[in-house]
Amino acid sequence: MKRTALRLPDAAPPWQARALPAQQNALAGDPLRLLVLGESTVAGVGVADQSLALSGQLAQQWATEQQRPVDWVACGRNGARARDCLADLVPRVADQHWDMVVIVLGVNDTTHLTSRPRWRREMRCLLDGFAAVSQRRVVTAVPPLAHFHALPQPLRGWFGLRSGLLDRDLQAVAANAGAVHIAFDMPMEPYYLAEDGYHPSAQGYQLWAQGIVRQLGSAGPIQD
Repeated sequence: MKRTALRLPDAAPPWQARALPAQQNALAGDPLRLLVLGESTVAGVGVADQSLALSGQLAQQWATEQQRPVDWVACGRNGARARDCLADLVPRVADQHWDMVVIVLGVNDTTHLTSRPRWRREMRCLLDGFAAVSQRRVVTAVPPLAHFHALPQPLRGWFGLRSGLLDRDLQAVAANAGAVHIAFDMPMEPYYLAEDGYHPSAQGYQLWAQGIVRQLGSAGPIQD
């Protein structure tokens, strides 16, 4: 699998920008600040630039839903695990304040066989690290690798079981930390996948971002 898999590049910069609400008369108030932190989907693998990837799509849809501008930053690395985020990515943004931090991890911890105790410990450290600098902390569900058709059987089935277990752990960690866990809400159909059959396409990222914003709606607007 490692020898034959198609490897796509990260999305082109810039990896930060301002998203405006769809209704241009709804620009009152200071911009909300959004950080998206994590693995290859945060790096935008599968699309040409970050405006089409998860971070840009999420910022745009959140800006429209909140009727506020959103200043967003994507801080991701292809192949990152939770330990990599703690060691290398978090120090880049730890001294800043955010209205919302969205952490997107789990695929690489699944495929690299991170133990469940270590996964729980590292995810709790990540969430605790942002407790004082973010109004809202969000973790997205570990994607269901059982539906990643680029993976051959029986590897796909095995990783599917592991990803489900890690997501169950993630739900418990998020609940204990007072964070929001977002269920994975994107059909794994060819149209929504990039040419590698592994990462989302632009349409897939858009649909994924819609699911996140929809599930966040029950939490209410960010307060100044």
